[in-house]
Amino acid sequence: MLHRGWQAGVFAIGLAVVVAGVAMLALPGPGWVVIFAGMAIWATEFVWAQIVLRWTKRKVTEAAQRALDPRARRRNIALTAIGAVIILVLGSIYLWRFGLVPPWRAKDG
Repeated sequence: MLHRGWQAGVFAIGLAVVVAGVAMLALPGPGWVVIFAGMAIWATEFVWAQIVLRWTKRKVTEAAQRALDPRARRRNIALTAIGAVIILVLGSIYLWRFGLVPPWRAKDG
């Protein structure tokens, strides 16, 4: 009985941490880190959480190794540069057309 109560407490705390992490995905904060912390709390008592956490760690390690590949780094840098140029061009067009006016106050010119 005491063990089930302990597991319920661990589940509730882990759930609160995971929910806070999910909220932080949309709000400011380290969302994924908090979600993994909640999973680690669950992994102290539940085998299914240990399996998910182990699988996640393996996938993150594989992704980090792939990101260190020079070809992938060049591709990521090129895509980032292209995205930055697109944002700068669109921002310049907006400023040229409307000036420093917030979008919700812009009138068709």
